[in-house]
Amino acid sequence: QVQLVESGGGLVQAGGSLRLSCVASGRTFRNYPMAWFRQAPRKEREFVAAISRMSGGLTYYADSVKGRLTISGDNAKNTVYLQMNNLKPEDTAVYYCAAPRGVVTQYRSQDNYAYWGQGTQVTVSS
Repeated sequence: QVQLVESGGGLVQAGGSLRLSCVASGRTFRNYPMAWFRQAPRKEREFVAAISRMSGGLTYYADSVKGRLTISGDNAKNTVYLQMNNLKPEDTAVYYCAAPRGVVTQYRSQDNYAYWGQGTQVTVSS
Protein backbone atom coordinates (compact mmCIF):
# COMPACT_ATOMS: atom_id res chain seq x y z
CA GLN A 1 0.00 0.00 0.00
CA VAL A 2 1.47 3.31 -1.10
CA GLN A 3 1.57 6.10 1.44
CA LEU A 4 2.82 9.66 1.18
CA VAL A 5 3.31 11.56 4.43
CA GLU A 6 4.10 15.27 4.40
CA SER A 7 5.63 17.26 7.23
CA GLY A 8 7.33 20.58 7.81
CA GLY A 9 4.46 23.01 7.49
CA GLY A 10 3.81 25.77 9.98
CA LEU A 11 3.40 29.48 10.60
CA VAL A 12 6.10 31.81 9.32
CA GLN A 13 6.44 35.53 8.72
CA ALA A 14 6.69 36.94 5.22
CA GLY A 15 10.26 36.61 3.97
CA GLY A 16 10.84 33.50 6.06
CA SER A 17 11.63 29.92 5.04
CA LEU A 18 10.25 26.44 5.51
CA ARG A 19 11.23 23.02 4.22
CA LEU A 20 8.51 20.52 3.49
CA SER A 21 9.24 16.80 3.37
CA CYS A 22 7.27 13.97 1.82
CA VAL A 23 8.18 10.42 2.76
CA ALA A 24 6.94 7.73 0.39
CA SER A 25 6.40 4.14 1.44
CA GLY A 26 4.94 1.03 -0.12
CA ARG A 27 7.05 1.19 -3.26
CA THR A 28 10.08 2.95 -4.63
CA PHE A 29 9.64 6.09 -6.69
CA ARG A 30 13.26 6.25 -7.76
CA ASN A 31 12.53 6.55 -11.47
CA TYR A 32 9.18 8.28 -11.21
CA PRO A 33 8.28 11.95 -11.01
CA MET A 34 7.11 13.51 -7.79
CA ALA A 35 5.21 16.76 -7.40
CA TRP A 36 3.89 19.31 -4.97
CA PHE A 37 0.50 20.95 -5.30
CA ARG A 38 -1.24 23.42 -3.02
CA GLN A 39 -4.76 24.55 -2.25
CA ALA A 40 -5.53 27.93 -0.73
CA PRO A 41 -8.86 28.67 0.97
CA ARG A 42 -11.71 29.00 -1.54
CA LYS A 43 -9.38 28.19 -4.43
CA GLU A 44 -8.76 25.16 -6.56
CA ARG A 45 -5.73 22.99 -6.03
CA GLU A 46 -2.81 24.15 -8.19
CA PHE A 47 0.55 22.86 -9.37
CA VAL A 48 3.61 24.12 -7.49
CA ALA A 49 6.63 22.06 -8.50
CA ALA A 50 7.69 18.70 -9.91
CA ILE A 51 10.85 16.70 -10.35
CA SER A 52 11.07 14.24 -13.23
CA ARG A 53 12.68 11.52 -11.09
CA MET A 54 13.03 11.28 -7.31
CA SER A 55 16.61 10.12 -7.87
CA GLY A 56 17.34 13.43 -9.59
CA GLY A 57 16.11 14.95 -12.78
CA LEU A 58 14.62 17.99 -14.40
CA THR A 59 12.56 20.32 -12.27
CA TYR A 60 9.46 22.30 -13.12
CA TYR A 61 7.85 25.19 -11.28
CA ALA A 62 4.78 27.34 -11.36
CA ASP A 63 5.64 30.88 -12.42
CA SER A 64 4.48 32.22 -9.07
CA VAL A 65 7.15 30.29 -7.15
CA LYS A 66 10.14 30.32 -9.51
CA GLY A 67 13.29 31.51 -7.83
CA ARG A 68 11.84 31.04 -4.34
CA LEU A 69 10.90 27.35 -4.06
CA THR A 70 13.14 24.40 -4.86
CA ILE A 71 12.11 20.76 -5.24
CA SER A 72 14.61 17.98 -4.65
CA GLY A 73 14.63 14.26 -3.97
CA ASP A 74 16.60 11.84 -1.82
CA ASN A 75 16.32 8.39 -3.32
CA ALA A 76 17.97 6.69 -0.34
CA LYS A 77 15.27 8.06 1.94
CA ASN A 78 12.45 7.78 -0.60
CA THR A 79 11.75 11.40 0.24
CA VAL A 80 11.04 14.52 -1.77
CA TYR A 81 11.54 18.01 -0.37
CA LEU A 82 10.24 21.47 -1.08
CA GLN A 83 12.54 24.21 0.15
CA MET A 84 10.53 27.41 0.45
CA ASN A 85 12.37 30.72 0.74
CA ASN A 86 11.22 34.33 0.74
CA LEU A 87 7.69 33.22 1.52
CA LYS A 88 4.77 35.53 0.79
CA PRO A 89 1.27 35.69 2.31
CA GLU A 90 -0.11 34.39 -0.99
CA ASP A 91 1.83 31.17 -0.45
CA THR A 92 -0.57 30.34 2.39
CA ALA A 93 -2.19 27.00 1.54
CA VAL A 94 -2.32 23.32 2.29
CA TYR A 95 0.56 21.70 0.45
CA TYR A 96 0.17 18.18 -0.96
CA CYS A 97 2.76 15.72 -2.17
CA ALA A 98 1.75 13.61 -5.17
CA ALA A 99 3.12 10.61 -7.03
CA PRO A 100 1.98 8.82 -10.18
CA ARG A 101 1.24 5.17 -10.72
CA GLY A 102 3.71 5.08 -13.61
CA VAL A 103 5.82 7.28 -15.82
CA VAL A 104 4.13 10.51 -16.87
CA THR A 105 5.27 13.48 -18.93
CA GLN A 106 2.57 16.04 -18.10
CA TYR A 107 3.94 16.94 -14.69
CA ARG A 108 1.66 19.91 -14.08
CA SER A 109 -1.63 18.03 -14.37
CA GLN A 110 -2.96 16.63 -11.11
CA ASP A 111 -4.97 14.09 -13.12
CA ASN A 112 -1.72 12.22 -13.73
CA TYR A 113 -1.08 11.60 -10.03
CA ALA A 114 -2.69 8.61 -8.35
CA TYR A 115 -1.20 8.92 -4.87
CA TRP A 116 -1.61 11.90 -2.56
CA GLY A 117 -0.52 12.78 0.93
CA GLN A 118 -2.80 14.18 3.59
CA GLY A 119 -1.40 17.69 3.22
CA THR A 120 0.52 20.05 5.47
CA GLN A 121 -0.60 23.58 6.28
CA VAL A 122 1.66 26.51 5.46
CA THR A 123 0.61 29.91 6.79
CA VAL A 124 2.57 33.05 5.95
CA SER A 125 1.76 36.17 7.96
CA SER A 126 2.34 39.67 6.63
